Amino acid sequence: MASSALTNFHQKMQQLRVEADEEAARSTELKAQLKKLEEENLSKEQEIKSLTHRNQLLESEVEKLETALKEAKTAAGDSSQHSQQNESLTRRLQLLEEEAETADKTLRETNDKLRQTDVKAGHYERKVQALEQERDEWESKYEEMSKKHAKLQTELNELEQSMGSI
Repeated sequence: MASSALTNFHQKMQQLRVEADEEAARSTELKAQLKKLEEENLSKEQEIKSLTHRNQLLESEVEKLETALKEAKTAAGDSSQHSQQNESLTRRLQLLEEEAETADKTLRETNDKLRQTDVKAGHYERKVQALEQERDEWESKYEEMSKKHAKLQTELNELEQSMGSI
């Protein structure tokens, strides 16, 4: 009967060891996932900074182009007496308008990318928080299992001593 209890106890201890090993592997895996997500988040933040800087440059370029466009329109109005000069300015105006449209389109695309990046960053931040919480839960379970293991080890030692004294 004592042998059966000891066998059961050994089986339970082995099962606890396997579970503890599995929990440790899961914890390592979660830490790796967390690190990967943190790296992705950092990359996204850098991309956001880059896009923000690019957006500022494009806005500055748009302002320059708008100023140049206004100047070209003013010059076109002033030079109505000179048809050749007027044609040249009109062509310049068209080019500037096309450039302004292109810059505006690029600016809109950049803003869209920036919004998408913000949404993704928020998603990854929530994902990281969830993984950190899950990791904390696993670590708590691991500590609990370690305590149980230590308690069972103590009980086993006591059982061995009592068995030895018999």
